[in-house]
Amino acid sequence: MTSRKRAVVVGAGPNGLSAAIMLAQAGWRVQVYEANRRVGGALGSEDLTLPGFVHDVGSAIHPLGAASPFFRSLPLHAYGLEWVQPPAALAHPLEGGSVLMYRSLEQTAAGLGRDEGAYLALLRPLVREWRGLLDDTLRPLLHLPQHPLTLARFGLRALPPASLLARSLFRTPQARALLGGLAAHSGLPLSAPGTSAFGLMLAASGHAVGWPFPRGGAQALADALAGLLTHLGGEIHLNAEVVSLKDLPQADAVLLDTSLPGFLRLAETSELPDGYIRKLKQFKPGPGAYKVDYALSAALPWRDPLSALAGTVHLGGTLPELERAEAAPQRGEVAERPYVLLAQHSLFDAARAPAGQHTAWAYIHVPNGYAGSALAELEGQIERFAPGFKDTVLARSVSTPARLQSWNPNLLGGDVGGGANTLWQVLARPVATPTPYRTPLAGVYLCSASTPPGGGVHGMSGYWAARAALRDRGDSG
Repeated sequence: MTSRKRAVVVGAGPNGLSAAIMLAQAGWRVQVYEANRRVGGALGSEDLTLPGFVHDVGSAIHPLGAASPFFRSLPLHAYGLEWVQPPAALAHPLEGGSVLMYRSLEQTAAGLGRDEGAYLALLRPLVREWRGLLDDTLRPLLHLPQHPLTLARFGLRALPPASLLARSLFRTPQARALLGGLAAHSGLPLSAPGTSAFGLMLAASGHAVGWPFPRGGAQALADALAGLLTHLGGEIHLNAEVVSLKDLPQADAVLLDTSLPGFLRLAETSELPDGYIRKLKQFKPGPGAYKVDYALSAALPWRDPLSALAGTVHLGGTLPELERAEAAPQRGEVAERPYVLLAQHSLFDAARAPAGQHTAWAYIHVPNGYAGSALAELEGQIERFAPGFKDTVLARSVSTPARLQSWNPNLLGGDVGGGANTLWQVLARPVATPTPYRTPLAGVYLCSASTPPGGGVHGMSGYWAARAALRDRGDSG
């Protein structure tokens, strides 16, 4: 090692592993403590239903993983990571047929009829300037832009509500539904300011890098990160729950891939300013996820066979239907026809299921902490666009918000995004400072999805937190 500096990372999710890798690359001695029996946090795969069926326990499709500037700088392929790119990134079924988003911008636009030109005009600049856009968005937004014109052009389209942008730019139900389904990943009502940003980023990523997933399961990405860290000399301690910061070995920096309540539990709150504690407690969670994993006897019987070309399928219908579906959780309700995010890995990755059989991964947004059943609503939407689906179900594993939080305490009330994606919480995540990773405790940093750039498997929260630690400790960051 070229340095005697030491770091401790609590939590081996993608952000914690990224922070550890960044510090190990700088020559620090790094130890990672993970309460689970495996690395990855909400990035992982397990046998949830029947033998031979591989299910992703958390995130399943990874456009930001493929786009991540930090991940792209790492030799993860040497540690077993192989991206699978389905023929189409996304399908959005409607009653008259499916809208498909391909890697090709032109091919996608051609399927939107009279909105072809409008779609090209909206997305082409973002795809062309993709790297610069990532530089200024996958980080704290309170900074001097490196590409100010690119960011300004993006902001003009990103700030309005997705409902408004879709109706003002597009005329066809197909284009409006496509943008609405993309924006609904935000977990906010589509009438909320800033929801367009999510739709635009996900669309641009689909055309720039695709919407791939790791061959063999999401665990392959987590294992690749862990393998690289170990190669760099880092140590990973599994089944090693940390209950207090005082229990950790002495270190020059401690980085926490934990929720905000998790940080407050670990810290001696008497040493934290009251104002800081108050801000963390005011940070709002996002909606809960109600998730179901399926073992299927056959591929999903889509009404429109074109839906079988995509790894991801948005089941939400038209823009007005999407608006109703995503407004319901904010009212404490489950939509009668919810917006279902569905992944069908086994069509493109034979390692996911026994020969001739298949998996499906699906979830809907429900009120945070929702304790009821939403199975009928979720399966009703799948059956609507894939009639006969229920006849193919061999087994299912239901993950309620409580179950999600029980196996990963960071998923508070089933919130898979590290906090609500309101415009203010995107700007002040979790506090409004240029370096929100620093805490008032000397040498202690936050690096979870509750810090910029927020949810998603990209590792950039860990990367930026590690850079802050390096700068604060006199290393180049």
